[in-house]
Amino acid sequence: MRKVLLWVAVSTFAGCAKRQEPESLLKARELMAEAQSPSGNLALVCEPTDAEVYLDGVWQGLCSDFNGSPKALRVGTGLHEIEVKKRGYWPYTTYFEPSRARARLTIQLRANGASGGGAE
Repeated sequence: MRKVLLWVAVSTFAGCAKRQEPESLLKARELMAEAQSPSGNLALVCEPTDAEVYLDGVWQGLCSDFNGSPKALRVGTGLHEIEVKKRGYWPYTTYFEPSRARARLTIQLRANGASGGGAE
């Protein structure tokens, strides 16, 4: 009799372990995990809009790609180097550490006065 009760108890609890959580609960757990890690989005407003954006030395796209509509530059945990540059302009470099929020960075590159390269 004791073996039968033990088997029933083990079978009952084993069945509970196999149940899957509802999709909404899984999504809530995922969102909570994301909230715990300090990542964020960085919207870039640049002049000129076709300046190139580098995140930690890796090309990400043009400034206009990350103006906040529809998307911003996704930045993970830790301190990151953001560089914006375009030929004929002085490069702009800053450092950004996300804080679980969307930030906006406005950059206006200054022309460096260098000619386009050909003899005039």
